[in-house]
Amino acid sequence: MVNGKEAAAHIVPETLFCLWQGGTWYIFYLPSMALPALGYPWAQEEALLLHDLFLFLTRRVLTGVTTGQRQVTVQQGPLYRTEGSHVTLWCKVSGYQGPAEQNFQWSIYLPSAPEREVQIVSTVDPSFPYAIYTQRVRGRGIFVERLRGDAVLLHISELQERDAGQYECHTPNTDERYFGSYSARTSLSVIPDTLSASMAPQALTLMEGDAVELTCEVSKSTAQHTHLSVGWYLLQGAAEHRVQEILTLSKDFILKPGPSYEQRFLEGDVQLNKVGNTTYKLLIRGVKPSDQGQLYCEAAEWIEDPDGTWQDISSKKTERTSLAVVSQGRDLPVDITAAESSLDEGDTLQLSCVVGAPKSSSRHFRVTWLLNEMEVARVDPHGVLIWEEEYQERAKLGQLQAFKPSNTVYVLTIYEVGLEDKGTYQCSVSEMNSPGDLHSIQSNVSSGIQVNVKPAGVGLHATLRSRIATVSYGQSFELFCQVDASYTLEEVPASVQWLFQPSPPTGPLQELVQLSPSGTVVWRTAQPHFQGKAQLAKTGTSFKLHIHSALPANQGTYQCEVQVWRRNSLPLGQPAASTSSNAVGIKVVLPESKLQVATTDSSVEIAGGNAAIECRIVFAQNNSQFAVTWYLLPLLADATPLQIIRASYSSIQEYGSEFSSPALKSRFLSQRVSSNTFQLQILSAAPRDEGRYYCVVEEWLWLVDGWYKLGEGASGRTTLKFRPPEHQLQMESTNHSISAREGEEVTLPCRLQGALQPGTQPSATWFQVRSSGRDNALLTLHQDGAVEYPQERLAARLFLRRRSAGDFSLTLGSVERGDAGAYYCQLQAWQQHSQGKDWHLQALAQSGYTQLITIPPESTVLSRICSSPPLLNFILYLPLVLILLLALAVFCWYCKFRKKKKGNITGWMMELEGNEEVKKT
Repeated sequence: MVNGKEAAAHIVPETLFCLWQGGTWYIFYLPSMALPALGYPWAQEEALLLHDLFLFLTRRVLTGVTTGQRQVTVQQGPLYRTEGSHVTLWCKVSGYQGPAEQNFQWSIYLPSAPEREVQIVSTVDPSFPYAIYTQRVRGRGIFVERLRGDAVLLHISELQERDAGQYECHTPNTDERYFGSYSARTSLSVIPDTLSASMAPQALTLMEGDAVELTCEVSKSTAQHTHLSVGWYLLQGAAEHRVQEILTLSKDFILKPGPSYEQRFLEGDVQLNKVGNTTYKLLIRGVKPSDQGQLYCEAAEWIEDPDGTWQDISSKKTERTSLAVVSQGRDLPVDITAAESSLDEGDTLQLSCVVGAPKSSSRHFRVTWLLNEMEVARVDPHGVLIWEEEYQERAKLGQLQAFKPSNTVYVLTIYEVGLEDKGTYQCSVSEMNSPGDLHSIQSNVSSGIQVNVKPAGVGLHATLRSRIATVSYGQSFELFCQVDASYTLEEVPASVQWLFQPSPPTGPLQELVQLSPSGTVVWRTAQPHFQGKAQLAKTGTSFKLHIHSALPANQGTYQCEVQVWRRNSLPLGQPAASTSSNAVGIKVVLPESKLQVATTDSSVEIAGGNAAIECRIVFAQNNSQFAVTWYLLPLLADATPLQIIRASYSSIQEYGSEFSSPALKSRFLSQRVSSNTFQLQILSAAPRDEGRYYCVVEEWLWLVDGWYKLGEGASGRTTLKFRPPEHQLQMESTNHSISAREGEEVTLPCRLQGALQPGTQPSATWFQVRSSGRDNALLTLHQDGAVEYPQERLAARLFLRRRSAGDFSLTLGSVERGDAGAYYCQLQAWQQHSQGKDWHLQALAQSGYTQLITIPPESTVLSRICSSPPLLNFILYLPLVLILLLALAVFCWYCKFRKKKKGNITGWMMELEGNEEVKKT
């Protein structure tokens, strides 16, 4: 009994809950228990208790189990993008410790070398990109956009076929320990751009109310499943922001009208029909003046990415069709007049536009001035004047003016007309219902009036020449700007402006210096090193630029511009005439390099210890400085030279990417041992350092304004060999393979067969095979017992668990997909001379190759259950269904019991009443 009531109870069957978090399935088990029947207050409390228990366990997983576990996520692949398109790939990291702003490094694994990492771009290391990507990264063809501290986008502009491959996003560790994933990969395929869209260009002139039909041919032959969208657009004016959408057939096969055409689309006056497989037709009934402009078709190709989103991989625009709509204009006559239509440069042009409409005072007009059918200025119904961009500067200087004397008269004035102002002028008038309306109710365009502008300087021409085109360093040279005109040049004011563009070009020609009509010389700041080295002069109709003691900075392209002025327009007016000369290139030749580097091949053979490779300068100028770069050419036939270290002329050292680890930096040193001899020191040389070494010497010279490279020379090859030891170590050389599941631990065997010679110490180095010719050293056990990790990022996962003196097997922890590949070990036996610390190689051997194959994580029964939504829903909802059925059965039994009990009571009372009646009688 509960509160005086009988409590029915039912049994909740045992329940299984699954939760996916951070790449792991978590299973919660709730045993069977008794609950009161539904309908009683404390049954609800028990249900809430179960709900709270599940929430507690879920929060425990979300906040406790995965705290501090780093997780790198990259955009899901495979992705398909077309050549020439702009591609973005996102990458984010979570569960990290350290600063809020994480760093990201992007690499690619090409199909031709799927095990070789090619570095592309980094947010922290400018020297990270390999040579094939350096130029594109510097030119922002490839760059990383940071969305927030722990998320970025990789941008690739103008995608190339060679950009296909596996992209890896790596986040350098900022945690106290390695825990989680630090990189993730996605696949990108580059497919041909097969989309095409075409429409025959036309120039149509229709009367208002006519119909227009345009046809667009769209096709594609992409092998992947893609969708097309086709749209029609209207461009009014030259500015791209005035593009209006007419009607579009989306990739989902839905017709969507633009805002200005929505009502006409609903009324059936604007239609888009597909005729056949590749033909799309646009139909506009009852064209209006607002339809006037340039019409074109644009098609886009869309592909669905693995994450379910659609991406446009290509878009094409057709050529434009010009549509002119002639308004009926029955009550909107427009006339244009000019005070004078034949002018000289510098004269004033005044145009008047008159609207002869009845009841004009209560009507609203928008007037647009046109020159050669291009907009010049616009006056809205409020009288607000708007100039087109190319006329705004002249309007600010007071050279242009437009105003509205009345509601029917509009005036355009151009002061000091130039040759660019000649052509056909018109005014277009549109009537609005109200001043704020965007669409006109009718429009009309005036007839055209031809304005001719005669140049004041007919026949003005300038020619630039130089006696010599190639100048030695320190030599002077002159440039002559010869001016020819059909009038006497000495009688009018003239100015000359000299322009210069350095070589190689860094942009357009820049103003160097200007000689005004009054003889004033004004130097510009763009090229300050010319001032003090250049002189200007004028003789008759020729201008001269004289450069003293040419420097490399004077090399480039020169040009002169000549302007002729009216005497009454100085100093603020426009020139009466101007002309630009031809361009002349001047080359400044540096002093000849005398550098000679010894090119004789040689060899160095050592048994151990340190090795020295020499690079000798045979001859050079006394005041030169040298930069030396050392290279290693592996012994493979087709190996690519690897840069070891470069020492600049200012002694700044920079290591190549293959030698940038701290362990290798401490072993490879470049030094200058005499005025003409450089040495590459290899400390603690080992057999893995065998190869052909050479240097490239650059000669640099200070020439007044900076350091310049005069030349360079490469030395001969020096082959470094290890003297064959007296003994050979015995070890297994058979090739074999090992399979390991991702996340597990694997041991790669390397065992010595037999014992070492007395008095010798072993050393062992493990390598991973690389296609560059120099395999990656992963771990080295030195003869003194010290362990070195050349690959620092792998240090936490590499172990030498030596179970015996001859066991040098390598254990690789938490196997990753990128660990797949070939591995081998080298063993050496060393003996130390009693008189010194040098070690000499006594014996060596190399193991066979071990091919490591990685296997994805194992799929368990529980993971299969939880990864199948139908099965998981069945398991989760089955207990609830059983509970409801049981509750329904209890309720039905209870109702039946109440009804039966009530019937018994009624019968018993009727029996009592009958007995009472009997007693009364």
